[in-house]
Amino acid sequence: MLCGCVYQFGSFGSSEGRTLSQQPVSKQIRGLIRLTRWKEYLPFVIPLTILGALLAAYHGDAYLDLRLIPVTLANIAAVAYAFMINDIEDAPDDALDPDRAARNPITMGEIDVKFGYNATRIVALFTLVLYAFGGTSVFLIGAATLLLSHLYSWRPVRLKAYPITDVVSHSLMLSGLLLMAGYYLYHSQPGVVWLVAAGATLFSVYGQLYNQLRDYEMDKEAGLHNTAIILGETNTRRVINLIIILALFCIVLAVLNNAFPIWLAGAFIAGIPISMLFRSETDMRGTQAIDASGTIQMQSMIVVNVVVLAWLGWALLTQFAII
Repeated sequence: MLCGCVYQFGSFGSSEGRTLSQQPVSKQIRGLIRLTRWKEYLPFVIPLTILGALLAAYHGDAYLDLRLIPVTLANIAAVAYAFMINDIEDAPDDALDPDRAARNPITMGEIDVKFGYNATRIVALFTLVLYAFGGTSVFLIGAATLLLSHLYSWRPVRLKAYPITDVVSHSLMLSGLLLMAGYYLYHSQPGVVWLVAAGATLFSVYGQLYNQLRDYEMDKEAGLHNTAIILGETNTRRVINLIIILALFCIVLAVLNNAFPIWLAGAFIAGIPISMLFRSETDMRGTQAIDASGTIQMQSMIVVNVVVLAWLGWALLTQFAII
């Protein structure tokens, strides 16, 4: 299943028909790094994983240990796999749009399809090995994340091309499952933490619908029938607003049910002025924001990172009796 299919695209962008063997090694390495698109997900994958672990330690009276490192790396690698396989499979579609083609190292001829697939196989194996450090439950969650990441873009299945399945698979593999991998590392009874997982998953649903709205015309031309295209632009905007409200409701309900230490409110408040230092007209992907929510995506991530970092610091300081 993880092997994928090799498609013959012809020459793209500035490659002018050059084969991979003709490309300088440095360019191939840069292309491979670009294929991972790591800048787009590190700001949320790392805090989501650590947040799951902190919630487990808090509610299960457990201590953090070194296993958190390989599991965090596994989540990063799993999402890298998702982005890599997506750009490989989307190369023919991306070639139709200059902006999307410029972001895809496959269409730009920096690496070829075969090289890209070989790299994803190595990443997939590395990911599973890392998840194994977390125990059976974490490994199964990780394997599910990796499988969804593959089926989301793989053309014989291509979950991203169909309504509902595109949103469900995206939100689970890029949010809910990442948090639960961190949680099940230390505890197996989520309880109120399900509200946190639901809130995180709903925010990911928002992110997916936002992305589909941004790429609406291009996806329509490519013949996709994803959720946004079925709903239409106006209805998609309405659903986005509803999803944001539901996500916030889940988080507020989790707070009221003592999912988090009360003192984290101070970290949250402190994170707001810090985030204001990073105002931007672009969204998390680095493209022009299509609405007001897009302009605060990075700022929201900064607040989340400040809160998680504060909690992690406090947990480690108290765990090792430093304070």
